[in-house]
Amino acid sequence: MRAGFPDFRLGNVLATSFTGTLSERQGDPVERIPTPQRLIDWLAVYGLAVDSCTPAQLDRARELREAIHAAATAAAIQDPLPAAAVHVINDCSAQGRAAAVLTPEGERRWRLSSASRVEDALGVIAADAISIIAGERDGKLALCASPTCQAAFFDTSQSRTRKWCDMNTCGNRQKKARFNANRRKNPRPAR
Repeated sequence: MRAGFPDFRLGNVLATSFTGTLSERQGDPVERIPTPQRLIDWLAVYGLAVDSCTPAQLDRARELREAIHAAATAAAIQDPLPAAAVHVINDCSAQGRAAAVLTPEGERRWRLSSASRVEDALGVIAADAISIIAGERDGKLALCASPTCQAAFFDTSQSRTRKWCDMNTCGNRQKKARFNANRRKNPRPAR
């Protein structure tokens, strides 16, 4: 990753990982794709390599990210999906012309219509969001239990009771806070 930017929070689900490019939404937000180049970097990590990205394409990507977050949050709490978010997701999905291709190793990769087609990459992300929000995949949308995060994530654990979007950040932070609070309540006597 490029120096000077916060690390990406990588996950196994494309759409919810994309919403994680803005974290700590309820605290001090951390923008992980502040520049067009950072969006190019994030897309490359997920096998959606593009050669270039304009500021307008970055704006569109952020609009899609927020639409997915809004729709996934609504789905997680079983509220009606916001019409504006659904429109953005559908529009991005329809504009993309990426094709799934099978590699000789038996893996799925995405072929974008050209190496600079951010719209194709956003179409893949939007299609992934549609599949999880529509309930087509085995798992459950949930919201992070961290009061400063509350990110939508896709829980594929066997029990479907995961509490945090990422155990290494939000989960550890909450466990550490609980541990420190318990130590303050019950200090050990000096020896």
